[in-house]
Amino acid sequence: KYKISWNKKIQSFYSLYLSLLARRREYFEASLMKMGMELEATKSVDEKLLFVKVHMPWDVLCTYAEVLHIKVPLQPNDLTSHYSPWRIFSCITKHFQPNEELIGKESDFFTAPFEKERQGYFHIKDKDLFFTPSMRSKMAFYILTRAPYEIRGNVKKFGITKLLNSGVYKAAYPLHDCRFNVKSKEPDCPNERYLLYNEWAHPKSFYKMQPLDLIRKYYGEKIGIYFAWLGFYTTMLALAAVVGLACFIYGYKTQETSTWSKEVCDPEIGGQIVMCPQCDHFCQYWRLNSTCEFSCLSGVITLFLEFWKRYQAELEYEWDTVEFLEQEELPRPEYEAKCIYERKNPITGVKEKIPYTTCGRCVRVSIGIGTVLFWIMLILASVVAITVYRLAVFFAFSTSLRTQGLKELEPIKEYVTPQMATSVTASLINFIAIMILNTVYERVAIWITDFELPRTKTDYENSLTLKMFLFQFVNYYSSCFYIAFAKGKAVGYPGKPVYLVGAYRNEECDPGGCMIELTTQLSIIMSGKAIWNNIQEVLLPWVKNLISRHCTRVTSENTIPRWEQDYRLQPVSKLGLFYEYLEMVIQFGFVTLFVASFPLAPVLALVNNLFEIRVDAWKMVTQFRRIVPEKAQDIGAWQPILQGVAILAVATNAMITAFTSDMIPRLVYYWSFSVYPYGSNTDHTMKGYINSSLSVFSTSDFSNASSPIDSFNISTCRYRDFRYPPGHPRQYEHNVYYWHVIAAKLAFIIVVEHIVYFTKFILSYMIPDVPYAVKEQIKREKYLTQVILHETNLKLYHLSICVQSSTVLPCSVLCHDIFTPYYIL
Repeated sequence: KYKISWNKKIQSFYSLYLSLLARRREYFEASLMKMGMELEATKSVDEKLLFVKVHMPWDVLCTYAEVLHIKVPLQPNDLTSHYSPWRIFSCITKHFQPNEELIGKESDFFTAPFEKERQGYFHIKDKDLFFTPSMRSKMAFYILTRAPYEIRGNVKKFGITKLLNSGVYKAAYPLHDCRFNVKSKEPDCPNERYLLYNEWAHPKSFYKMQPLDLIRKYYGEKIGIYFAWLGFYTTMLALAAVVGLACFIYGYKTQETSTWSKEVCDPEIGGQIVMCPQCDHFCQYWRLNSTCEFSCLSGVITLFLEFWKRYQAELEYEWDTVEFLEQEELPRPEYEAKCIYERKNPITGVKEKIPYTTCGRCVRVSIGIGTVLFWIMLILASVVAITVYRLAVFFAFSTSLRTQGLKELEPIKEYVTPQMATSVTASLINFIAIMILNTVYERVAIWITDFELPRTKTDYENSLTLKMFLFQFVNYYSSCFYIAFAKGKAVGYPGKPVYLVGAYRNEECDPGGCMIELTTQLSIIMSGKAIWNNIQEVLLPWVKNLISRHCTRVTSENTIPRWEQDYRLQPVSKLGLFYEYLEMVIQFGFVTLFVASFPLAPVLALVNNLFEIRVDAWKMVTQFRRIVPEKAQDIGAWQPILQGVAILAVATNAMITAFTSDMIPRLVYYWSFSVYPYGSNTDHTMKGYINSSLSVFSTSDFSNASSPIDSFNISTCRYRDFRYPPGHPRQYEHNVYYWHVIAAKLAFIIVVEHIVYFTKFILSYMIPDVPYAVKEQIKREKYLTQVILHETNLKLYHLSICVQSSTVLPCSVLCHDIFTPYYIL
């Protein structure tokens, strides 16, 4: 009886829940019809779902086009196009353009915000084609997000987003115009999806330029701006890749002639130099030529942002986003639903509703900042943990990879040294930690941003962008910064090493420097990140769609209506392009911040981006539902982030070259210490550098804690530093060579930074952000808007004569000259 009674209660609650959902659906659809929408219901093929198709009549389109300030054609562009020096390459670039017979060039019009009362002034040939599909989808989604579904007293609930979250509807999406791989037979179908697939997303079109106008027309300005930026960034990467590849080839070709590499690898020089142990007690002595291969390997972007500003300005004009202001962007439904306080708008002077007071906003922002700082400290704690792992594992590898005999001090294998084994395993563990922390923090960042309740979607994305980038910057780059600027910098010397946490001896760099380890770290993180992202972005959606088609197939794909085919595709993420931008900006950081240590980074990034463009296009056209079009003027908060990374990259690369690489000590030796008065050579040479860069340590000066178990009757060993030898009055103190090197490093950093920053300033001044031709077109468009839409609407009053008997009365009228009073008889 208890079970029966309980089941009845469950059924009762479930029935009430279903009736609530039904009431909300009915009220919502009634609200849509009151707002002028036309609804059409149809059952699915298997009759398990009911689809509601939403249509917008012409009058509704005109109303909301004016509300949303949508720019439409006013008249054809009558300005002559300026000559471009790049036209001389048109005979070559035409082979990389999409098929012009299929994707024609868009007509160039002057545009203006639509006004319903002045339709006659706009270039309207066909009402069915005047508003593009992306414009229609934008207006329809605006209505859907603001139609009410329940009103209780003063509380008004509205918006399709909440209905989707509560399960009232399963999905809401704009329709694709046709199947991506089959051309529609309907005469009125534009087949834009089919064209995008064949000329943009298909692998056979990998060499073609992107049809940006068609992308913008089909998906909206925001998607178009992203692919324009990605394509431009990839093009500029090609230049950096050429330089990086040339540096790598030069380093590889000259490694055989490098005096440093020869001395390290020479059995008579490097093979006779016994190095001091790099850890206490159990570590053994080792010969310098055991690092021969890595010593050879160790020898081995401002214009982008300036030219992107110009290209972006051209797109802003062509895509009618020049005057896209925050005032035009309407508040988010989540923001409007919680507006309970009143304030006076400082700009308009009108009272408006806001969701929080000034104090409440401060509390929300403070909680958000505190949470972000907590997670950043958590990342730094993980970096410290990996550093401790490095110290402990290096000790283990040193004891296991090196044998006990003096004649067998070589590594067990040619490439497996304790340093490299520690670096590779630590890099893999660090990459796993990065992926785990990213997954967790992503949800935390979204929760914080939702709690802050930004007003517009742009504000929401900018706030989330800043939080995620700060976190990812620390998460991805902290280990690289540690290797580049901290490792091996404070190690002391064998008789008096520096300890971390009082127990672990600080890590030392290889005699060739930490450059090869930094390269290993960058290679693992960059390649691992690219593989993981492709699995998430491509493989998972494809598998999900495959399973969905297999489980729901009831008839031929050709007989399933378009709306049902689209329903079976994957839904678009609420954050849209956020993760795509984030992936590319993090890559931009790797390419710019550490390019001095890894010249092949631009090459790897270029190859990745060539695939990334087509992969993003393929999944967007074939695997996902059509995205709701959005307006965007630029790449948003990512622009200042890129500028900040570029500025920081100058300092990091200068410091990597000075402090991480061995370039400055070699130059100091070549120009100063290889000849008189410090050297015995008559000409500048690198011969003898290996001996001058390694200091001498007496094994009798080892402490009991750091002395190796087996000394093999060795009286001295060598270590990487510039210190006086034992027996000198200032033994183990830094010598004059050390101070020369420090001065040279500081001078190098100051000179390089000033030269680069000065060059950047000159280029920024010489390259205007907005091209002259675009400025002319913007001024012409504003003039036409003023003349056609405003001055012609001023009514001209007829002249009138006011006469009463013989009295002359003055009459003020408007004549042809606007607002000029005339007094007439």
